[in-house]
Amino acid sequence: MGEPPSTTRFDPFWAKVEELDAPIFMHPDNARYIDTSGVLQRGNLGGLIGNPLETTEFLTRLIFDGTFDRFPGIKVCRAHGGGYLPSYLGRTEVTCQRQSGSNTVCSEKMPSEYLRTNILADSMVFSDEGLRHLVAEMGASQIVYGTDIPFDWPDTLDLILNADFLTNEEKEMIVGGNLVKLLRI
Repeated sequence: MGEPPSTTRFDPFWAKVEELDAPIFMHPDNARYIDTSGVLQRGNLGGLIGNPLETTEFLTRLIFDGTFDRFPGIKVCRAHGGGYLPSYLGRTEVTCQRQSGSNTVCSEKMPSEYLRTNILADSMVFSDEGLRHLVAEMGASQIVYGTDIPFDWPDTLDLILNADFLTNEEKEMIVGGNLVKLLRI
């Protein structure tokens, strides 16, 4: 289609999602924005950089294009720890504060508020500091246990369970409680 799902063309879809109170999980489209030919194939840069970059772009467009403002009840879960958005949240918020020339539809809400209400991310960050930072920026209520099993990525269950910066309640939320609540099961 060539048009991001955050544009008003997709408003009927988002309206139905909100009406049904259905959570949406979206995975990147095989890192289509990264040239993986030739030397870039080394290190699987499509999966390493491309997928989190696409995740970041998608979530940021939902914020900057006003989708979350038009449909405040939608919940979107993204893979790869929410991409780079939680790590570069400060830059995103400064962009909203300096709207002139940024071509954004920033509401009275800051991007960090969407991270704590409308956006969920999986735990696929693979380090104690990555998980700690993700929880600090989004809140434990917005993180869900993630896995790429059977693909060749580590399981994050032990990362969560061994995190000394999380309370037992937060660990339970991330390992399954948030999804139980989100999916109403």
